[in-house]
Amino acid sequence: MATDEDLVGRVAEGDEPALRELLRRYREPLSHFVHRHTGGRDVEDLFQETWLRVVRNAARFQRDKRFSTWLFQIAVNLCRDWYRRRPPEPAEIPEGAAAVTDRVDAGLDAARLLATLPEPQREVLILRYYHDLSEEQTAEVLDIPRGTVKSRMHNALASLAARVREEPQ
Repeated sequence: MATDEDLVGRVAEGDEPALRELLRRYREPLSHFVHRHTGGRDVEDLFQETWLRVVRNAARFQRDKRFSTWLFQIAVNLCRDWYRRRPPEPAEIPEGAAAVTDRVDAGLDAARLLATLPEPQREVLILRYYHDLSEEQTAEVLDIPRGTVKSRMHNALASLAARVREEPQ
């Protein structure tokens, strides 16, 4: 089985089956990643733009790096640009039965709480907990020092804990 890095090398040479295989491998993780960053808005557009950039820049991919890190770096940058162009809309809590299904066991709306965090803190939490990346991998994707990942994580968790304490029981 070809590695992701081998496949992106073949994509650079115009190999369409290699691109299809990468898409198959990363369709769900990338879609979920973009969905969490944008609150479900413009997911398909950002997903497609990410893959367009992969194809356009495949020849510049450094084969000694991990493809997944490069892919998520592209997606992070596109999500950041999206936020700059389109300010986040206030998170709404759906009424009725939909609200029950969107809430975690503790009765808190995790998506709404996550949306209250500043983008840098939200990015770290999404990569670390939703995509199970290590601190080092998160630092690499975001192109920041590992210590910055730790401090953003600490601040994000402290902020979320404070918001949870403020939530009505």
